[in-house]
Amino acid sequence: MTVYIGVDLHARQQTVAYMNTSDGEIKCRELPHQKDDVRAFYQQFTGEVKVRVEASGYTSWFEELVEDCSHTLLVGDAA
Repeated sequence: MTVYIGVDLHARQQTVAYMNTSDGEIKCRELPHQKDDVRAFYQQFTGEVKVRVEASGYTSWFEELVEDCSHTLLVGDAA
């Protein structure tokens, strides 16, 4: 089973769309950085997890978080 996660990252929150290949259901969620435990959200996923985010100057903390969870991070070109 593979989990695909697409992230629209902003300074105070992120919008996440994710899908588990076992059921194909797409779910969306907003994660306010001050209110939600963002790390706990990403740690809930096990197995092969691929996280996709658009390149920006504000992603270094997020890149570390994803790597700490042992997930694959794919960074897209903003252009």
